[in-house]
Amino acid sequence: MSAVKGVRAKRMPRAVREQQMMDAAVQTFGQRGYRAASMDEIAELAGVSKPLVYLYLNSKEELFTACIRREAQRLTEAVQAAIQPGLTADEQMWAGLEAFFRHAQENPDGWSVLHRQARTHGEPFAAEVSRMREEIAAFVTVLIGAAARQGVPPASGAACSNRSAELADRDIEGLAQALVGAAESLAGWANDAGGISAKEAAGLLMNFAWTGLGGLMQGECWPSR
Repeated sequence: MSAVKGVRAKRMPRAVREQQMMDAAVQTFGQRGYRAASMDEIAELAGVSKPLVYLYLNSKEELFTACIRREAQRLTEAVQAAIQPGLTADEQMWAGLEAFFRHAQENPDGWSVLHRQARTHGEPFAAEVSRMREEIAAFVTVLIGAAARQGVPPASGAACSNRSAELADRDIEGLAQALVGAAESLAGWANDAGGISAKEAAGLLMNFAWTGLGGLMQGECWPSR
């Protein structure tokens, strides 16, 4: 475990001290897991006393919840900040995916807290991650909707049975959920495998998703039985 310790007992603003403890907590929870992590470890890593951790953050459960919320906000903000309004729909999606994978890669402990620890320890932790996931899915829904509105000329052949070339709102929402789920799985795989850049991971998913989305907007579909 790498150290984030500072000099003990220096006076500093409450917000700074709290973030210092949160940094130590994310590192400990991410590497040790929620159950195995102890408040003693977190306090030592933060360079503070255990009573001070409890004073600021009340309990291990509340500290873990605060870590989930902070890491969820950071991931969401990283994705949103990467997407510039002047870009085309495919460029926006590419920028968002690359930012998503880069953030997961550069913050492995935060990623572990969100997508391994929180989801395996039930409520209320899983609910916090679900809120973040729905926020990102809503954001992706807007991007896919924008792509559909930009339009791709309908194919000359017949469109899908009982489906127009224009994607329905429910289809767009479903595609957004599928894309977010695929991004989460791919990010976990890329982090575990190592040696896979954020750009490579984004390219894999973009080739898979955008090509298929283009076909849908042309009225093409898999001929389900």
